[in-house]
Amino acid sequence: MRTGPNAGSAGAVNARRVTAPAASRRLPFGVYLLAFCLFAMGTAEFLLAGVLPAVAADLDVTLASAGGLITAFAIGVVIGGPPLAAISLRWPRRTALAASQAAFAASIAVGLLFDTYLALLVTRFIAGLAYAGFFAVAAVTAASLVSFDRAARASGVVVSGLSLAMILGGPAGTLISFLTSWTSGFWMVVALVILGTIATAIQLPRTAVTGLQPSLGRELAVLKQPPLWWVWAACLLSTAAYMITFNYLSALLTEVTDVPVVWVPGVLVLFGVGAFIGLSIGGRISDEHPSRALLIGAIGIAVCSVLIAILASYAVAIVPLAFILGVVGFVLNPAVYGRTFAIAGNALTLAGATTVSMFQLGISLTPALAGLALNSGAPITAVAWIGASLAVLCLIPIFKDRGRLKRHHAELSQ
Repeated sequence: MRTGPNAGSAGAVNARRVTAPAASRRLPFGVYLLAFCLFAMGTAEFLLAGVLPAVAADLDVTLASAGGLITAFAIGVVIGGPPLAAISLRWPRRTALAASQAAFAASIAVGLLFDTYLALLVTRFIAGLAYAGFFAVAAVTAASLVSFDRAARASGVVVSGLSLAMILGGPAGTLISFLTSWTSGFWMVVALVILGTIATAIQLPRTAVTGLQPSLGRELAVLKQPPLWWVWAACLLSTAAYMITFNYLSALLTEVTDVPVVWVPGVLVLFGVGAFIGLSIGGRISDEHPSRALLIGAIGIAVCSVLIAILASYAVAIVPLAFILGVVGFVLNPAVYGRTFAIAGNALTLAGATTVSMFQLGISLTPALAGLALNSGAPITAVAWIGASLAVLCLIPIFKDRGRLKRHHAELSQ
């Protein structure tokens, strides 16, 4: 049995999980259902960027003001996860998941019905809170539906719902909005989230709770563990490292690579496909080799970012590099969740929620970091250099965690 702060209380965690037969490596249906629900909710995050000009025109606000709707959602996600996870700590997880989805769908629908900038700003913030609450509980629930040695893989499958939202949900919603009105895509999101809510309430199995009962004090105590903060630092830095390049990839492609505008969405989709593949690879290696997955991801992001900065003028290089950036960027995501759950032991909920907040905070920091460079007159390729620098910094917490993990394994072998 694993013991010690680096591994978490694996035996106790296993007591709370629905363990699949050892002979079967197939993940339970509930894991894929949670991935679908995250896909439905995540589509709203990626859809808004595609219809932002139409939203600005319809609401008679500037494009910058319309962009505030994206910021409102992001702020809700960053600050919403831990508090909502604490509030719902003693709820059945199925109830917490269904309630957060219902709140998300309701907030989106209310914003569309009132159709004013203020209403959308408020409801987008509320939607971000609900989204954070769902994301945090979903990752923990996925881990509880499988045996301990498949927790990272299960979490990776759930997070893959986000990459599908990037590849399929956002573009499909944007197309629907283009053919009808910008609100149509969001009504599609509402319908999908309602479907996910009903399926969660009916189909998601109850998770067995035969070990320690939920305790807010125990959850808060776990948050003080230094090993968790190294993992969260790796999560924040790695996310910012690849997202800062992705967020400005369209500008780089049109201004430097001189790719026709019509091809830009295709290149962005390639990044999303790479992200999906990266999550699949990371999920399969992170349970047994989390440090390896983290190192592959961080080093891969650094190298890929440098190559993008240097070869930005060549489409034949940038297009495959966008795909590779998606792969290496997301290959470490399951490892982050796997290490979080291993360290947190019997107090997974707040730790998982904080991981979600760090992930979103990494995304939210990229406009400010890029703005510092671009507003000082740096070329657009500077964002890739910033991404490479963040990836190199990410190696510090990764090696810190790797060292603690090696010492723990050495203690077990004695």
